[in-house]
Amino acid sequence: MKPFKSRLIKTITLLAVGFILLFLFRFIYGYTTGLNEFQEEDFSNFFNDNENVSFKRNYASDNYKFKRLELTSSANAVTQPHEFDVNQKYEKTATVRSRSKEFEKDEKQVRATIKKFNAIIQYEQNAGRTGNRSIHFLIGTPPEKFDSLYNEVLKIGIVRSKEITKIDKTNEYKNLNAKKASLEITRQSLLDIKKQNGKIDEYINLQNRILEIEQELQSLGVLLGDFNEENEFCTVKFSLSETHEVKVSFLHRVKVAFEWTVQYYLLILCIGAAAAVFGFFFLLIIDKLLPSILSKLNS
Repeated sequence: MKPFKSRLIKTITLLAVGFILLFLFRFIYGYTTGLNEFQEEDFSNFFNDNENVSFKRNYASDNYKFKRLELTSSANAVTQPHEFDVNQKYEKTATVRSRSKEFEKDEKQVRATIKKFNAIIQYEQNAGRTGNRSIHFLIGTPPEKFDSLYNEVLKIGIVRSKEITKIDKTNEYKNLNAKKASLEITRQSLLDIKKQNGKIDEYINLQNRILEIEQELQSLGVLLGDFNEENEFCTVKFSLSETHEVKVSFLHRVKVAFEWTVQYYLLILCIGAAAAVFGFFFLLIIDKLLPSILSKLNS
């Protein structure tokens, strides 16, 4: 009876020690992971979620030399490098999403940074009440100051996500110019026809068509104007979301740690018991079958 009692006490002690160790692990984990630091909120991408809003598109250009080998017309067919001037049009955008415990201070810092780099605010939206505010900026910055402004913005608040994208727009720019040239030729042809004599209804239809082309040329002029050197900007999309500290009491931590420990400790015990039962029956089967297998092999 005494050995059974001692074994029972040892088993209970081991189970209790395991439970306590798992409880301490979960309790300490709650502190080290900053459970009480910030309230986690839905922090979606404002600019992606509002694609139906017509945000300003900024473009910039870059001139560089491009070398390409070409065959000479001689019989030896020697390759010689030729340089080409490339004028690339591109759209460069940085997206930064941050959170802040000092919302008003960080908002002022954003505005001061924009002013410091001679950038302009092309879109701004404020939303929410104190404690749950957010502000979104679409900033146009000169291409040569893009990197400096981007690095400065990263120092504001606590950055949640960041990305930079650069899209080539050279073909789009060329297509717009080609379309403009085609419309100008068409307009001139219609103006020449207009000088000729004809019926009144034909004259009215011709005039309406000329007006439509004029409107299309105006729209193209606006689009092409964004590509002009004096209008060249890169874009920084910056979103700042206010967050506040959430106090978690000691008793609440103990409660959470205890519930988690009970759940996972019982799960571990069940898995251990299932493994022990499986192992027992497996060994039992082996013990029964092994002698007959060995006898057959020997015979």
